[in-house]
Amino acid sequence: MAIDRSVVEKAAGLARISLEPDEVERFTGQLSVVLQAVERLKDVDTEKVSPTASVLPVMNVLREDVVRPGLSTEDAFANVPSGGRDGEFFRVQHVLEERP
Repeated sequence: MAIDRSVVEKAAGLARISLEPDEVERFTGQLSVVLQAVERLKDVDTEKVSPTASVLPVMNVLREDVVRPGLSTEDAFANVPSGGRDGEFFRVQHVLEERP
């Protein structure tokens, strides 16, 4: 794929990046070199290489889930400040504005 000014300007616009004219010229050349290098990878013989997601051994380090009893209502409300409880609910400040 050939890279020209319009491709660089389009990519900069999509990324919401403002580029000076000299930067567009510089990036046009740099992106062309990168794409040529990537194009050369098509010539690499990968026939005997098996697909893999990682070259390192992967193991699960998470523990098994264990059901445990939760807090009682009184324990959950133990540190609630004065006026911070409304029955079985926490009373908090409004965080969303009401819309008409």
